[in-house]
Amino acid sequence: MVEETKTARSLIGVVTSDKMDKSIIVTVVSHVKHPLYGKYIKRAKKMVAHDEQNTCKIGDTVQIVESRPISKTKSWVLDKIIERAA
Repeated sequence: MVEETKTARSLIGVVTSDKMDKSIIVTVVSHVKHPLYGKYIKRAKKMVAHDEQNTCKIGDTVQIVESRPISKTKSWVLDKIIERAA
């Protein structure tokens, strides 16, 4: 018998707000193909993520991972900081 483990979804985005305590807002940009014209369009989505140590600053590129709901709007957790803002 082979056991299957679920891997959590992870996304890469840029921190747009760090004003909350232990929370950050990450903007994730995805490219979606238009159904009729075929041109690729940018779609941006804002996610609220849990940042336990308050290490992120505005402009950092981060990786977030899906988790159980932590609050009403927070169901993502900071995984790692990929690149610091200049």
